[in-house]
Amino acid sequence: MSTRVLFAGTPQTAVPSLNALIDAGIDVVGVLTRPDAPVGRKRVLTPSPVAARAEALGLPVIKASRLSGEDGLAALEQLRAWELDLAVVVAYGGLVPESGLNIPRLGWVNLHFSLLPAYRGAAPVQHAVIQGETVTGASVFQLETGLDTGPVFSTIEHPIAPDASSGEVLAALADSGAALLARTTGEILAGGAVAGSQVGEPSFAPKLSLNDGAIDPTESAGAVAARINGATPEPGAWALLGPGGSARIKFGAVSPAPHVSVDGLAPGALIREKRAVHLVCADGAVTLGQVQPAGKKMMNAVDWARGLADDARIEAGATG
Repeated sequence: MSTRVLFAGTPQTAVPSLNALIDAGIDVVGVLTRPDAPVGRKRVLTPSPVAARAEALGLPVIKASRLSGEDGLAALEQLRAWELDLAVVVAYGGLVPESGLNIPRLGWVNLHFSLLPAYRGAAPVQHAVIQGETVTGASVFQLETGLDTGPVFSTIEHPIAPDASSGEVLAALADSGAALLARTTGEILAGGAVAGSQVGEPSFAPKLSLNDGAIDPTESAGAVAARINGATPEPGAWALLGPGGSARIKFGAVSPAPHVSVDGLAPGALIREKRAVHLVCADGAVTLGQVQPAGKKMMNAVDWARGLADDARIEAGATG
């Protein structure tokens, strides 16, 4: 018997999951995504990556910013008309109300990029990297009205390298998680999947603000590296270029530098070598990868450092 599945997602991170479901032969009858949004300096109204992929696949697309209130009524009516067996969600970007949860015969399942109950919320990978985790993963769970609280069908683990940005980790999880989701979806539709309650103390991962990317070199090298890498690429890791802190600069991903001696140097100092630039922290240093000066593009840290004054230093980003 044919089964009918909805896919709900918005960013590029969700596209591998849509592809994986199609490749697995699962009958995706339609796609739910957020409305077109302005992109780039010219603010051109652009379909979401999931919308673009769905349209290329010839799938019907519903664009709705949310499924509650008057704005969501038309979208929910269309979902009812599709007579769904299951709805699959990957980073749709909106909550599903209880009235929507009951529409598919088997409910909704969500691919979440953490090992639940750790890092429930909108930015699980970023928070895991910032907290210095060495392992994260992905979970497929049954969606409930609570925030990422439902029983878990399956998980997969993924190591976090010391120099990996959250963007790199998320891209890897988007692919491995897509395979997990397609396999689990097939098992659910076949009636062979069993979900178990989440076990352990939950932690939370709300969306990051610009202030969450502010770097303070008076912290430990491990904490500085974790924050820079966790805030890369979004919302962006930044600090002020001193002395005087008059210009804001952004950082790309960094690497630990346990071999670098910082004796006699204050946090914020820059150690410039022929092929590397190191930022001195409270108890060591990190090796800078790329740096973006104010008003310019990202560049190699060595090239950036060549134009600096001898007394140039990194000062804590002022938050507030």
